Amino acid sequence: MTDETRTFDSGDVADPSQHSWEGSASGSTGSSGMRVRPEFLPASEGWPASGPDAFTGPNPFAASGGRHDPFTPAGGAGRDPFAPAADAGRDPFGSDSTGPIPFASDAPRHGGDEGMFGWGNPSGGPLPPSPVGPYGPTPPPPINPFGMGPGWAPPPGAPRTEQAGARAPKTGILAALAVVIALVASTAGSVGTYLLTRNGSGVDPTYSLGTPTGAIVNRAPDSVAGVASRVLPSVVSLDVKGNSEAGTGSGFLIKGGYIVTNNHVVAAAAQTGNIKVTFSTKKTTNGKIVGRDPSSDIAVVKPDQTFGAPEIVLGNSDRVVVGDPVIAIGSPLGLTGTVTTGIVSSLNRPVTAGGESGSESSFINAIQTDAAINPGNSGGPLVNAAGEVIGVNSAIATLGNSSFGAQSGSIGLGFSIPVNHVRRIAEELVTTGSAKKSRIGVQLDENYQGDGVRIATATQQGQEPVIPGGPADKAGLKAGDVILEIDGTPMTQPSELIVTIRSKAPGDKVTVKYQRGGQEKTATVIIDAVPVPTPQPS
Repeated sequence: MTDETRTFDSGDVADPSQHSWEGSASGSTGSSGMRVRPEFLPASEGWPASGPDAFTGPNPFAASGGRHDPFTPAGGAGRDPFAPAADAGRDPFGSDSTGPIPFASDAPRHGGDEGMFGWGNPSGGPLPPSPVGPYGPTPPPPINPFGMGPGWAPPPGAPRTEQAGARAPKTGILAALAVVIALVASTAGSVGTYLLTRNGSGVDPTYSLGTPTGAIVNRAPDSVAGVASRVLPSVVSLDVKGNSEAGTGSGFLIKGGYIVTNNHVVAAAAQTGNIKVTFSTKKTTNGKIVGRDPSSDIAVVKPDQTFGAPEIVLGNSDRVVVGDPVIAIGSPLGLTGTVTTGIVSSLNRPVTAGGESGSESSFINAIQTDAAINPGNSGGPLVNAAGEVIGVNSAIATLGNSSFGAQSGSIGLGFSIPVNHVRRIAEELVTTGSAKKSRIGVQLDENYQGDGVRIATATQQGQEPVIPGGPADKAGLKAGDVILEIDGTPMTQPSELIVTIRSKAPGDKVTVKYQRGGQEKTATVIIDAVPVPTPQPS
């Protein structure tokens, strides 16, 4: 094998002459024939002190002069680089009591070459025998296998030991600590509040809620607030007093300074009595009945003054659909200017209300709404989102004295007279003082239980089942015929047929589908009218 890989056999011990720094200068081998690398030969033997190495490059241990051994005593050229110049041989990492260090020049050496290389005795005594390797004496292993002594960290990968009691706190402990902190903070807050208010009176001279922001709210014209602001000035409250009756209601101003309201609101003052009209400005004046129609529950009142109040806009009730938003305005229980909202719940709802002194009933083909309507709302307007009147609030359904309790206020079932019918009646009342009642000239059988509505088969209260010469007689209808539909709308009860006919104007044509002898037939009937007795104005 080559010299670079040669090792000594067991038992071989190199003597000083075989050390690389004491080899012969002649050739590349020492006195024993061992090959010595040139860069380790002393300069005194003819080899340069520094220079390139054919195997490793420049000699990193070459000194600037003399011998290149960096571990030679201080007297040599290659003095100990780890010993301070002012205190050669002292331990640079310890105190004066540390003792000799292995590299100090005055430390005793061992292994046959005490002046060249060795480890010092920390106690200062003689050195124990040291094993000698093939290239010189070898240092003993460090006492601590994981460091050079106290204060040194273990090398990477070395096992770590935890001291007792140094474990991280468990989650339960942290949660308990958080609860304790929360309780302490809560208690501290409560104590602080108590200390601030413990005077008992609760008075704080520095207390303030600040000033209003004054923010401007833009309300859309079709919002409830926007509609109410436009309609309220046209709505009035009516306080009616008669000889033996009194009550309150509502109304609204129309063209010409007239007020539309319900007949049952002003009926107490029909003969003698007084009507006081209160406007939204709180100004009051007296009013008088111009005309009234008990069958449709509509009346017209003329106030002495209007105080510049604007007239309301009348809409078209034929364009109303179920689900439309509506607003009811009036004076429920005398609370003037009350606004409630809801929707159109149903259309063409037949409603029968008690007439004047029980002598005649009012038949209303009503708009049903869930807007809150209470006593005192009667005669007030039901308006759409545009602020147009689509109905006159006239009636409400109540639970009465049933098992549900004696609730007489709003239960979400209010009824209004369609404004198209109101328009015709109001015009007739203003122009003639009375209104005509639409009819087809038949008497109905109230006891019939089958489908449709049957024309009576016998005389009732002196009236023939089909009035001779009336609209039904001219269309060919006879006693006992069953009316099934009017203009395609099924008829299920007598009141439904009555309100349907009364909602039409005289001269209107309707298509009647009826049944006779098991066969269905169709006829066209022209609505006629009969004047009602003219109530005398107050």
